[in-house]
Amino acid sequence: MQRNFLFIAAIFLFLEVYIYQAIRTLTDNSWIRAGYWIVSLAVYGFFAYEVSHFQRSDRSTVRAQIMISLFLIFILPKIFIVLFLLIDDIFRTGGYLIGLTRPTENFFPERRKFLSIMGLGLGGVLSALFIDGITFGKYRHKVRRVRINFTNLPKSFKGYKIIQISDVHSGSFSDPSKLEHAIDLINEQNPDLVLFTGDMVNNIADEFKPFIPLFSKIKAKDGKFAVLGNHDYADYVTWTSLDAKKKNLDTLIDYEKQAGFDMLRNEHRVIEKNGEKIYILGVENWGLKPFPQFGKLDDALKGVPESATKILMSHDPTHFDYVVKKHPIDVHLTLSGHTHGMQFGLDLKNIKWSPVQYRYPKWADLYESEGKMLYVNRGFGVLGYPGRVGVLPEITLFELA
Repeated sequence: MQRNFLFIAAIFLFLEVYIYQAIRTLTDNSWIRAGYWIVSLAVYGFFAYEVSHFQRSDRSTVRAQIMISLFLIFILPKIFIVLFLLIDDIFRTGGYLIGLTRPTENFFPERRKFLSIMGLGLGGVLSALFIDGITFGKYRHKVRRVRINFTNLPKSFKGYKIIQISDVHSGSFSDPSKLEHAIDLINEQNPDLVLFTGDMVNNIADEFKPFIPLFSKIKAKDGKFAVLGNHDYADYVTWTSLDAKKKNLDTLIDYEKQAGFDMLRNEHRVIEKNGEKIYILGVENWGLKPFPQFGKLDDALKGVPESATKILMSHDPTHFDYVVKKHPIDVHLTLSGHTHGMQFGLDLKNIKWSPVQYRYPKWADLYESEGKMLYVNRGFGVLGYPGRVGVLPEITLFELA
């Protein structure tokens, strides 16, 4: 991974010479030109140093957040400048080739200046969006309301309200109080039930400890249930022993219990109203390799009537396509998270795009396949890049019908 990052950085450094032409086109001020190189070389130097000292255990740390932020804010937007300068050079090359056969003017300084301004402007806008995502975007929690129609829902559960949150990644936040508005949003919905679909931490159980009082404030008439996500197992850090790793997981489960969450590990719970019942199933993480495959749907279904209304919590949405929808027993609705919508993309009413869709075709919203439904939550927190651009943090409110 270090070699890949360094190789990419080397390419961008080579392109700096090309990008510098846009600066030269727009100004003759030697101080501005020198300042550009000083800032650029400082960023690349810091970036190269961090990458060369990066360890596997740093994947979810502040160090990783700084590196990713630097890349997105200072390096990636320069692609726009290169693209616009390439447009001009393509025209100039074409003009030169034409000029071999007949005299022509193939250099247009005004066009070069215009394209340089466009490239720098769009690159600056992209940088500003990434900065906004870090400063404000990760706190713009949005309630998404989804009506779910079940063919076999007991009458007592018509209008029943379920809140889903997922992927808190508490280790990515330094101040619990900055998430208080999101907890208030949850309680304002007056939910009957709250379901958390995994990844409460980045790795270490103690990341969640300062957040226990805050998440204890979440209220639900019929309780709060949770499952584990891939990060909750702490596979991305080095442990002195398997016992230490297991103790970390046990501690996390205990912390979540202190916050009022009942952890479901390949089991189910019954919600009863007026003698009628629905079943909440929860499995451990099941994802495509290299993610753990601890989820056991058959265990969660033990003792559940086949005709009953069933809602499954399973962190990774690939579990739905590879296991749940093929299972002979109908699980009517699966709730997942995991993708975060990559924390970047277009998430409009009629236009939805994120780079994550090329890895996870089912990456956000409601899907139906073979008569079974899957909802993928965009996530409550952040991981890696400490912000969100376009894809806002989500609190999902389901109303059963």
